[in-house]
Amino acid sequence: MASETATQKIKLPAPRYDGKVSVEKAMHLRRSIRSYKLEPLSLNNISQLLWAAQGKTSPRGYRTAPSAGALYPLEVYFFAFDVTGLDEGVYQYFPNEHAIAMTRKGNVREDLCKSSLNQSPVRHAPAVFVISAVFERTIIKYGQRGERYVQIEAGHAAQNICLQAVSEGMGTVVVGAFLDHEINALLNSIPEARPLYIIPAGVPAE
Repeated sequence: MASETATQKIKLPAPRYDGKVSVEKAMHLRRSIRSYKLEPLSLNNISQLLWAAQGKTSPRGYRTAPSAGALYPLEVYFFAFDVTGLDEGVYQYFPNEHAIAMTRKGNVREDLCKSSLNQSPVRHAPAVFVISAVFERTIIKYGQRGERYVQIEAGHAAQNICLQAVSEGMGTVVVGAFLDHEINALLNSIPEARPLYIIPAGVPAE
């Protein structure tokens, strides 16, 4: 489901299904990286990280992260601050089309920092990903137990982003301390969505 104000969709470069870094090596190298070079990310980088989070992997609609009942409650957004080929702004990911659409134009980094309790990685990363969830999509089938399933699913998607970042020569850190309602307002997201993770990403400074 798109934000009501989402603009025309931008088709992303096709994701790669093989890379130079094995899953085992990515797990071994993954660390929480909080400092990034002043270096832009490419649209290919963004494409690969979004695909890792929620990309479609089957004609039946299955995705990279497991989902209880294949109900897919997650919505993935990102703040583009320094991404080659993209205007600054907030974008929503559409897995079925492997495409994005802008939901808010302009650089809102200062607002994002304040809403994230002024955490340094958010202030300096060229891109910041947000995993949100519409809990009702899962709760309608599984009742209150569905809330746990959604949180588990968000963890799968976040780890996928972190491991894919390693494969791309990038670093990430997962952030859970933020003001939910302010993040939602910045995302210009669908009203039912609740933000669960903020994940800054960039080329490690060291």
